[in-house]
Amino acid sequence: MVFLTTKMMQRTALFVTFGGLVTSLITTFIPLWKTMNSDLNEMENWYSGLWHTCLYTEEVGIQCKAYDSVLGLPMDLQISRVLMSVSIGTGGLAVLAAFPGLDGVGMCADQPGVKRGLLIFAGVLSWVSGLTTLAPVSFVAYTTVVEFWDEGFPDVMPRWEYGEAMFSGWFAGLALIIGGTLFFVAVCMGDYDQQPAGVPNSSQVKHRTAQHYLKTEVL
Repeated sequence: MVFLTTKMMQRTALFVTFGGLVTSLITTFIPLWKTMNSDLNEMENWYSGLWHTCLYTEEVGIQCKAYDSVLGLPMDLQISRVLMSVSIGTGGLAVLAAFPGLDGVGMCADQPGVKRGLLIFAGVLSWVSGLTTLAPVSFVAYTTVVEFWDEGFPDVMPRWEYGEAMFSGWFAGLALIIGGTLFFVAVCMGDYDQQPAGVPNSSQVKHRTAQHYLKTEVL
């Protein structure tokens, strides 16, 4: 395909990685990881995130409050805070490392090996960022399901359910992993483009050698 070039693949990888980074950043700070609605008072909606808990009522609107103590948080939220911070850091470094490695960018223009190394490094960082996004979101989702079906809680007590941030977190993690994979694909495409024309690869040489050997045996 005409549009499937190394330069286009590099820019697609950067765009997907940047989109995953922005989505991961939004997921980290919005208080919509969990939501709860009480059957006793349907006018109140509770929302919980990594940094705040919020209460929404029709009379007052939404009111948010930061957690009083980090040590008082559940274990899943403490781990999620650390992993999401790592995800944002590695995702940002991936974007910064990938930009000078793009074809057409003046930085390191006379050093193709450095550009190739930067793209590989960006792909690894993007993978790390994606995994550290998927892990906390999946962990919080697991604990939410376990607590929701816990038979020790009375049926009348409200229970936490999935919030919108859970789905945006899964999307962000997958986007970062796809972006890192596209960086690796772009590197392989660049290596293929740099091969000199007319030079047969090793498999072709072996095939021709085998044919010549068979012809010699027949003679």
